Amino acid sequence: MPLLPRVDEMYVDENQVSHLLPGQDFGSRVELALAATNHLFNTRNSARYVAQVLQGVNAVATKLDRTTRPFTGVGPAEMKARIGAVDLDRPLPDTAAALEELESVYLRDAIYFHDAKYAAHLNCPVVIPALVGEAILSAVNSSMDTWDQSAGATTIERRLIDWAAERLRLGDAADGVFTSGGSQSNLQALLIARNHAVAGLRQDPDNTGLRLPALLEQLRIFTSADSHFTIQKSASMLGLGFDAVISIPCAADHRMDPAALAEAMAETHDAGLVPMAVVATAGTTDFGAVDPLADLAALARAYGAWFHIDAAYGGGLMVSGRYRHLLDGTRLADSVTVDFHKTFFQPVSSSALLVRDRSMLQHVTYYADYLNPESAALAEIPNQVDKSIQTTRRFDALKLWLTLRIMGADAIGALFDEAIDLAARVGSVLAADDDFDLAAEPQLSTLVFRYRPGRPSASTGHVAGERLSEDAADTLNPAIRAAVFASGQAVVAGTRVAGRHYLKFTLLNAEATLGDINEIVELLRSTGAQLLANARTTGASA
Repeated sequence: MPLLPRVDEMYVDENQVSHLLPGQDFGSRVELALAATNHLFNTRNSARYVAQVLQGVNAVATKLDRTTRPFTGVGPAEMKARIGAVDLDRPLPDTAAALEELESVYLRDAIYFHDAKYAAHLNCPVVIPALVGEAILSAVNSSMDTWDQSAGATTIERRLIDWAAERLRLGDAADGVFTSGGSQSNLQALLIARNHAVAGLRQDPDNTGLRLPALLEQLRIFTSADSHFTIQKSASMLGLGFDAVISIPCAADHRMDPAALAEAMAETHDAGLVPMAVVATAGTTDFGAVDPLADLAALARAYGAWFHIDAAYGGGLMVSGRYRHLLDGTRLADSVTVDFHKTFFQPVSSSALLVRDRSMLQHVTYYADYLNPESAALAEIPNQVDKSIQTTRRFDALKLWLTLRIMGADAIGALFDEAIDLAARVGSVLAADDDFDLAAEPQLSTLVFRYRPGRPSASTGHVAGERLSEDAADTLNPAIRAAVFASGQAVVAGTRVAGRHYLKFTLLNAEATLGDINEIVELLRSTGAQLLANARTTGASA
């Protein structure tokens, strides 16, 4: 069969295409179409592809070399005006010009997670092998929904799922799928749990003829007060409502209290409701707490509830050399969320949902004749859309694959271990500092604390034993965070504990030192002291 002719070799009938691009004469339309083909990624343009991508890579590398702080401090109004001034209907003459413009509308004011003074959220510096994978997967552009769009990519993703399931000790029947992130992984886990529970309810003759909404009224989800907000959000999206999630108190170490869970599940059961799922957390966002997984799993089993572990943060412990034991209870889970773009140092996005029993993935399966017909499943053609709530999906697994093949799992674990160890050292520093209150001992790589110095006195400078009031500290600490962010010198996070405002470090940079973080601490202290001094000058309450 002869190859199709190239666009510039094709005969074009003006009468057939004149309606496609009104407002232009026929010659200019053809010329524009021919010029546009120079931007398509194909064999003819491979040299142009290499040259232009290298320009982009060099722009980023140059910016990295010249960047000395994690942020510039630019405000939303300035960025809106600058980007709003760009005329998107007037393209620039070449890639160099576009990259020069990009410097002013993005690169200059981006938040740079590789900087040691970035200590805010669960954003990790990324490893170079993963960036190589990102470049490859974007260019080839495999779509992970069906085998005839992905082939080898499908096999690589499935091999990585098996590898992760083995690390989590989920058993030989385990399976899973890559997702866009922890939110989607948790949503899919609870969708499976919901459908699994509904299938059980339909076995009861009293429920014959009831539609899904009526059955959902009975279902309840149990999770800790410190769990991720996506549990409530998922419950709402799944038709259960926010109030279907029962919040279980935590102990002093911010781990879910098994006794409180047992009491809540018993009350729910006695009220004629159905415990649908217990969601444990392996690495809470604020405190890095790992719930008592084995105890919670036993309670879930006792009530026939699905046991899901949200290890979006703590999943990196599966490759840890020193802290792997914290994930021992994952072997008891029905499903597990892991975010590789957090503690595996992968670019966003790269996450996975794993299930103990691969047959449970049928709860999200739907066959479409035009894409993944049931006949393909019967012929054992591996269409990943059969077990995903996404259809079109990037080959994000390639980034982790190349990271493992170039660095190895132990090296990834060593990076996370360094971050955990650094958090412990910083925690000791803050605990010994009279100007700061440490909310809890660090468990992974996060620290929650607040600036609360002694009250100044006109005669002595400080009143012995008297600290800044709790209410004043609630006003001061968000102001410290905002001022430091606006300065661009550091980026820290904020949260609330028992209704009080706190600051938070999230440490994921293995190259950050105790000295780097101490500089942030001193910046927070000096900023807080200056804000207090300003308040005294203006007569504001402290």
